[in-house]
This record gives sequence, structure tokens and C-alpha cells, in this order.
Amino acid sequence: MSVPDRLAITIAQLNPVVGDVAGNAEKARGARAKAAAAGADLILLPELFICGYPPEDLVLKPALQAACRAALEALARDTADGGPAMLIGTPWVEDGKLYNAAALLDGGRVAGLRFKVDLPNYGVFDEKRVFVPGPMPGPLNIRGVRMGVPICEDIWGPEPVECISDTGGEILLVPNGSPYRRGVTDERLNVAVARVRDAGLPLVYANQVGGQDELVFEGASFVLNPDLTFAAQLPAFREDIATVQFVRTAEGWRAESGSIAALETGDEADYAACVLGLRDYVDKSRFPGVVIGLSGGVDSALCATMAVDALGAERVRCVMMPYRFTSPESLADAAAVAKALGIVYDTVPIAPAVEGLEKALAQLTAGLPRDVTEENLQARARGTILMAISNKFRLMVVTTGNKSEMSVGYATLYGDMNGGFNPIKDLYKTEVYRLARLRNAWRPYGALGPAGRVIPENIFTRAPSAELRENQTDQDSLPPYDLLDAVLERLVEREEAVSTIVEAGFDRDTVMRIERMLYLAEYKRRQAAPGVKVTLKNFGRDRRYPIVNRFRDPGVALPPPAASLVRGAAASEAVDL
Repeated sequence: MSVPDRLAITIAQLNPVVGDVAGNAEKARGARAKAAAAGADLILLPELFICGYPPEDLVLKPALQAACRAALEALARDTADGGPAMLIGTPWVEDGKLYNAAALLDGGRVAGLRFKVDLPNYGVFDEKRVFVPGPMPGPLNIRGVRMGVPICEDIWGPEPVECISDTGGEILLVPNGSPYRRGVTDERLNVAVARVRDAGLPLVYANQVGGQDELVFEGASFVLNPDLTFAAQLPAFREDIATVQFVRTAEGWRAESGSIAALETGDEADYAACVLGLRDYVDKSRFPGVVIGLSGGVDSALCATMAVDALGAERVRCVMMPYRFTSPESLADAAAVAKALGIVYDTVPIAPAVEGLEKALAQLTAGLPRDVTEENLQARARGTILMAISNKFRLMVVTTGNKSEMSVGYATLYGDMNGGFNPIKDLYKTEVYRLARLRNAWRPYGALGPAGRVIPENIFTRAPSAELRENQTDQDSLPPYDLLDAVLERLVEREEAVSTIVEAGFDRDTVMRIERMLYLAEYKRRQAAPGVKVTLKNFGRDRRYPIVNRFRDPGVALPPPAASLVRGAAASEAVDL
């Protein structure tokens, strides 16, 4: 085969569905047709694209492995047409071992394979649970060019790329399933820059896009030249297909300049991730729409706005469920949000349900004072109504608790925690306010909701309240949110010791109280709906703590066992069950 002087590579930044092998194969086939029309020699697709990423334990099923192999071989046969070769991620079984592989399809056959070497096993990743690491990867000969194929994590350390460089690699092709979290875009770029600097080779980084359970993949694929300049930057949070032209020079291969998309950053990126995660969870689960309890507070207002941005107003239904503690301001603010978003808005008073439950319990509770029990009956009546609407109209319930509430248990099991998905689960209360203000001034790309102010100013200025008793505010039970969130970020994301947080200027008793509430609420979090991950450490895939847990920081007194069990069950500092 003659050595070419030019090469066109298409990056297919696509949104697969885990387990939809046939659908993913068709998506790859359609992208290849576009690559052919653009005159490409090769199309590069993301990591494990044929089965979707991350497949978790699903990939251990022999039936899925067989389906992936059959789909891969069918795609390989397509390449007999003389069009572009395809490099696509797939699970691959060889000698009884399961690998995370990239398969080269060309000339009507599976022309080459490379296996992932460095299997991540931290944070949200559990790849050592299901895959076997491959050998160090030498380059593949693709259309006369020696191309290295380090898969995702393989570029986060130097060895795989060193092996490729030392064995004559000319271009690095990196298929990825790299999920979004704050700051990760810059981290990825820094890693890629280090590998390009070490190897002196151009690098093509192809990342998948889309939501999968709690993870969101933002795409943001790119091409770096050996001099560390960008040749191409694909957009974030949406599918895109781009073809990049490579030219052989005296110094080696170089990509010609292509389109450089501007990427969302900071709060805009967090908002876009929440919307994409919600959209894909609903659409990939095949729900026709969602229902949300609209309380008049900022959390439900932001969730309703995100839902409309994700799905369109016609697929969002909101319900106000007032009781005697619901303020006129809450009624007015909820109605204003619904009007601004153009959504169906119903009112279902809960007094008959709450009073009926209290009457049913009257014989058992006679003579006992009213307490959190009666407050929780209100939340649970609302949760039951939302689930009934969900059943009747096949709408998924969007639950609206923020990370501050999830951290300290300021939520009611089988009440306001009811739901199928939570777009703000990984946002602290102060961040919820920030993103809500952002949305009033900015409308993200592709949003289906209206531009302009959609959340009334009154929601930002009045004190947050669950409105489960007369004149209640959140700060009756919790420290101020700016203080609470600052301590929680240190306890959860940074895993700092109480003594370290106190040394930073926080009151020791307050820190110890927050830490205790954090531990006590673990059992609630285990029963919470999944939600979009945006921070370094979310509840669920990242932070996995035991429910039964008596450890406290040194110097924090443990209560006697009996008291511990009682308070752990009642979670009095966390307000309710």
C-alpha cells in the first residue's frame, strides 16, 4: 500500500443508548455515510459505542456480547464498499476474557483490535469489575498510516502513548467515554497536551455525548497538533460530526485548521449538563413527559424550567398541592412560573388526604403532641398524589431536592423524595439560586423553553420554607445555606477533617452538627432518585458510605448505643423521615 500524503478523519461525537445495540449500530452507519460524503478515509467513534457507555454489569451478559459481535461484523461488512474505515468501541471476548476494545473495520472485515490497558476503578468507574486489561498497544496500520489507539484512561498516564510512539505511531486516535464534572474539560486538555508534548504526535480526541443515568457526557471532542495548537474543537452537550484534514509534512502529520466551537463553562456548563441529563433520562426511558410538584420555591421552579428547556412545555405538567400552611406568596409565585413557562398547571388541595390520614391515626396518637409526624403526612400526601398522576398519565415524577437537603436529610422519605429523576440532586442550595438567576438572564443553546425571566424575583428574596407548619423557615432547622453549603463542600467533596474545617474559621459545634446530620441521612440517600452528577463527588456513584456507621471524627462524642439507634431512626436533627 502506498503511503498517503493526505488523510481525512471524521470525528463522530454521538449519543448512544446503553443496551440498544441495533440502534447504536444504525447511528454509526448513518455517521459513516456522512463521513463518506465528506470524503473521509476513517471515521472515529467513542469508547464502547456499540453497547453504550458505561454498560456496567450488563456487559457481562453473554447475550449482549453476542449481539455486539454480530452488529460489529455487520458494520465490518459495510466497509467492503470502499468507503471510510471505521474505528468503533466495543466489548470483545477473546480466549474467555472480556476486553474494552476499539475495533478497526475496513475492507469488509474486522481488520484490527486494540484493548484498553488502564482500566479506571475510582469515582464513578468500575471497569476492573468487568474487563481485563489489555497489553500495551502498538499502532494499527490504517490506510497506510500507523495510528495509535489509546482508549480514554490510557492517555491519563504516559506508558501507553510512550509504547505507541516508540513503535512508530504517527497519529493518536483516542476514543472516549469521559463524563462531565466541573473543571474536567480543562483537566482533559491538560492531559492531552502532556501526551502530545511527550510523543510529538497529533491527537484526535473523540468523546461521546449524552446522559446515562446519573452521568452526563458533554462531548467537547477536539484535535491537537504536535505544536499544541487546536486544529478543531467540537461543541459541548450536543451531537456533532466533523471531518478534519491531515497533511503529511517533513516533521510528520499535521491537521489543517477546522471549526473551533465555543464551550460552555462554569454555571452555564452545569445548567446544560442538568438539562441534557434530564432530557436523555426521560427520552431514553421512553416517558412521554414529566410531572412536577410546583411549590412556589426556587428548587421546584428551577426543575420546572430545566424540564421545559429539556422536553418542551407540552411535555411538562406541574401541580400545586396547597395546605393551610401554604402562603399566598407561594401560590402566586408557582402560578407565575407556570405561566412564564407555558405549562399545564393544576391545583390539588391536600387537606382531605392529610386530615383523613390524621383521622385514621387518631386512636393510636391520642394524647401525644403534634410534631414532625404531622408535617411528614403533608409531604407524603403530596408524594402520593404525584405518583398517582404519574401512574394515570404515564408521566415520570421529577423530584426537586437539592444537594444541601440530600446531605443533611432535610427531606421526607416517600414524600418530597418521591420521583424518578432529579436534575438538581448534585447542586447545593446556593448553587440552585445561582443557576436560577443565570437562567433568567441566559437561555442555553437548544433550550425549548422561553427566553427572558421565567422565575419571579420574589422567589429569590423571600426566606425558603417547606411550609409544613406556621411561619416555618428552613433556617429554623438548618444553619444558613451559605454556611451549610461551605461546610458540606469541605466534608463531602474534599473529605476534610472536622479539625481542618474549624481551623479554616468555622464554628466547631456547627461543623460537628452538620457532620452528624450528614452521616445520619445516608439511609435516605440510598432511597433517593438518581440525578445528574456535576460536582467532583456526587451521592450515589461517587460517595459510597455505609448506612450503619458509628464513626465520627476524633473528638466527637458518640452517644450511648441505645440513644444512637433512636436518634438514627428519628433523625431529629435532619428534621424528619
